[in-house]
Amino acid sequence: MPRRPVLSHDRIIDAAVRVADRGGLVQVSMRNVGKELGVEAMSLYHHLAGKDALLDGLANWIFSQIDLPDPRQPWRQAMIDRAASARAVLSKHPWALGLIESRRSPGPALLRHHDSVLGCLRRNGFSIALAAHAFSAIDAYIYGFVLTELNLPFDADEGVDEFAGEMQQRLPADVYPHLAEMLAEHVTHRDYAFADEFEYGLDLILDSLEARLAGHEAPRSRY
Repeated sequence: MPRRPVLSHDRIIDAAVRVADRGGLVQVSMRNVGKELGVEAMSLYHHLAGKDALLDGLANWIFSQIDLPDPRQPWRQAMIDRAASARAVLSKHPWALGLIESRRSPGPALLRHHDSVLGCLRRNGFSIALAAHAFSAIDAYIYGFVLTELNLPFDADEGVDEFAGEMQQRLPADVYPHLAEMLAEHVTHRDYAFADEFEYGLDLILDSLEARLAGHEAPRSRY
């Protein structure tokens, strides 16, 4: 008689990750995760209360994969490294984009991640309000960039000459002069890759935060 697999919370979440990676969150159910593990769905309820707990576990798992800010680094480099790690994890598991900030019962890895990011900023002189604004702006940028990158009609890591050439043919320069100019001067006939925009955009945010931190700009927050 075949031996029944030993279940645990971590094994169930790992199986749910595999299911989500193959078919997205729509495929994540107690039944499908049980099938992934070779057991009946009812067996999972000894370890998880239900699908909500399963989704909570997935959100927590995602944050367990993202590097925490290194407390030995200056805040800017720590934010750059954490952003790169988050981008890589979310690009590998795109189903997480609509999940990770939606849970009402955050797990320990999620809480530890958020606390570490805020702690890094606070230790480096950010006020509570500025740290909160920074966290929100950086993460919104990461999530938005990954979502855009994943849905481009071309490979974000490669040149876009072919796509840009097609667009140029469809965009009369006299009707869309600024788009035509950008395609001709910025995108076509150079080593352009949309993926490279990530660091540039992140630098714009960090430059602004650095200026706010140094007092070069009056803060707009009322808090």
